[in-house]
Amino acid sequence: QVQLVESGGGLVQAGGSLRLSCADSGDTFSSYAMGWFRQAPGKEREFVAAITWSGDNTYYADSVKGRFTISRDNAKNTVYLQMNSLKPEDTAVYYCAARLGVPAGNPDPYEFWGQGTQVTVSS
Repeated sequence: QVQLVESGGGLVQAGGSLRLSCADSGDTFSSYAMGWFRQAPGKEREFVAAITWSGDNTYYADSVKGRFTISRDNAKNTVYLQMNSLKPEDTAVYYCAARLGVPAGNPDPYEFWGQGTQVTVSS
């Protein structure tokens, strides 16, 4: 059973930084590709970043490329999202997700989801 819990969200000014964490209580974390998604008010859930099971490859939405970095520590069953140069349009609830297989740029293939953490960026 996979259980994902996000943490690290909060309020930050434009140009600032936050680091999100997603911890899995299970013992198969290293077998999963991991992704971060976000959902802003009135919008659909959108892809942010993803990482392969090995951590060798990472993928980013164009809107965050160069500003966000996804990483993982399989020994700690944790994936991170370092967010720099934050913009007001980054404001959303951020969700961690996991799936067996390759990373995906849409939410549907992901099997397991955390409950989200709020990120608010002031202008």
